[in-house]
Amino acid sequence: MYNIPLTVLEFSVPKRDNYLEVSELSNIKFQKLHEIPGTKLTIGSLVEVFNSGVTDLYGVIRWIGIPSNSKNILVGIEVEDDPSLRNLNTSDGTYNGVRLFQCREGGAIFVPSNKCASDRRFVDIEGSYSFGAVSTDRNSIKFGHVDCPSVLGAVPPLVIKDIDGLEDICGKFKGIQGHHNSCYLDATLFSMFTFTSVFDSILYRKPNSEDISHYSAVQNVLRDEIVNPLRKNVFVRADRVMKLRTFLDQLSSVSGLTSEEKDPEEFLNSLLSQIMRVEPFLKLSSGQDSYFYQLFVEKDEHLTFPTVQQLFEQSFHSSDIKLKEVPSCLIIQMPRFGKSYKMYPRILPSQVLDITDIIEDSPRQCSVCGKLAEFECRECFGSLQLGSGLECTAFCQKCLKAVHMHEKRSHESKKLSVPGDFKVMADNMTLPRLYMELFAVVCIETSHYVAFVKTGSGPDAPWCFFDSMADRKGEKNGYNIPEMISVPELPEWLSDEGARHINERSANDKALPEHAKRLFCDAYMCMYQSTDVMMYH
Repeated sequence: MYNIPLTVLEFSVPKRDNYLEVSELSNIKFQKLHEIPGTKLTIGSLVEVFNSGVTDLYGVIRWIGIPSNSKNILVGIEVEDDPSLRNLNTSDGTYNGVRLFQCREGGAIFVPSNKCASDRRFVDIEGSYSFGAVSTDRNSIKFGHVDCPSVLGAVPPLVIKDIDGLEDICGKFKGIQGHHNSCYLDATLFSMFTFTSVFDSILYRKPNSEDISHYSAVQNVLRDEIVNPLRKNVFVRADRVMKLRTFLDQLSSVSGLTSEEKDPEEFLNSLLSQIMRVEPFLKLSSGQDSYFYQLFVEKDEHLTFPTVQQLFEQSFHSSDIKLKEVPSCLIIQMPRFGKSYKMYPRILPSQVLDITDIIEDSPRQCSVCGKLAEFECRECFGSLQLGSGLECTAFCQKCLKAVHMHEKRSHESKKLSVPGDFKVMADNMTLPRLYMELFAVVCIETSHYVAFVKTGSGPDAPWCFFDSMADRKGEKNGYNIPEMISVPELPEWLSDEGARHINERSANDKALPEHAKRLFCDAYMCMYQSTDVMMYH
């Protein structure tokens, strides 16, 4: 059996501004080790602990060392479950008054090294290649001589405000390294975490009684070995990602996540729903909850270059549902089925998504006079090609009557739900509209996923293009080289005028610039965020 190390941590006791191998904060000194001699167990290895009266006790090694008053090796372990610790002395990573590592209160135990063994619940998934048995140096050779140390703590997302700053961090061996059909996961993770904090609650929520036993282990790998290194060093090696894929494959109902071609929604379902138990982003008026929204629309032959805004409104109108509240994140799947069939040859990702008219209790403007709307007529849904959608379905009482006076217009309307305290203020204020900002577009072409990701906030923020398998070294048994490229033209392409110009100028897809073609023709999933709501999540 093999152990899967969660992190290669550099825990020790701080003195002045550096880290020492020996702690001098008490009468007991500690000689720090990085592995248990004669074993494959290192800091970060998943282990099971054998102790009298305790069964099924699992955890991850956070510290290894020898106290000055003993010849025996002591191992500090962050355990998965608290209920099993009734008969053991626990701490928050402190031993005899000395801080050796950080963890939750009651989550740490210290045991002799002979009480630890590799966690038998996990087995090697790649034949002779075992995470527990292969040294960091050998992994560097296997994946391209680029180091990828774990990064502990909280690292904020990158914020790049101009194209020069973006150019400084772009290039080869940047981003997440692909391996074994991992592009579906690489592109999605890169989009979710590199330049935004909208998903950061996943990294820091503490476990509760309803979580799976491996919740903390998965969270540690995601945060310390993938997201933090990505944000600090702009690179994550493939073996780090494989640890997460192994957990997902073994702990969720989605199989084949370590080697097979998958889609982003399968990865999101495995990570968000089944393992991390993230609260769904979307709460629908139908009573259903969801992590992403699939656009289901009937093709309009008059639309040659629809926007996500148009298709979004059409989809919500045809399904007759609304959102109960403004989401912090809105992930929209394009109207395509499988990797080949696309309903529209080109779709323009809307830079800003107006969601005012699909929020259940959101105050809306009368489409005629602009005052507070009190009624909605779904049959007044406008023509998409003329740009009139859900906004045209809201009316005040006076305008509703005027618009529907003609005997041939026998539409049925329904009263809107408007917060009572808002009605009092409505006549003395401009009715607000609710917007979400596009921050990433995941694209697919011939079974390969890539991503365009916005590196800052606002319409002029630069965008980068990320491909986890941009190049390959060593042919069949070699390794992939990830790459980040700045795309200075992208803000212009996403503007109404710029998009119309390039669309009319390049009737043939092959005539489009390479990145424009991928953006317009291959969009698979658009990610939007509400900078206002995400602060409270």
